[in-house]
Amino acid sequence: MDVAVLGVMIPIIALMIPIVAIWSRHQQKMAEMNAKSTAEMTAEKAAQYTGQIKDLEERVRVLERIVTDRGYDVSTQIEALRDQHRVESEGAGVPLDIARKEKA
Repeated sequence: MDVAVLGVMIPIIALMIPIVAIWSRHQQKMAEMNAKSTAEMTAEKAAQYTGQIKDLEERVRVLERIVTDRGYDVSTQIEALRDQHRVESEGAGVPLDIARKEKA
């Protein structure tokens, strides 16, 4: 290596050391900020999922209560409601054989 090249390289290396140190601190801070934001987003999602899970658990409790309180005759009750609806709908409407009154 030539003395002139060595004379140029020493100041360049001396200036690069603090630049690399500053850059590495900046990268560390960015990684910490990223970890914090990820943790916050994860906590928010966990809170949302907890609410959804509670809602689903409540629905399951209601369904269990329906099945155990009323027994397994739910399908019979549904069919009874369908039959009742058919009977009510048969009388609805206007009959088509209405005789028209003639003017006297």
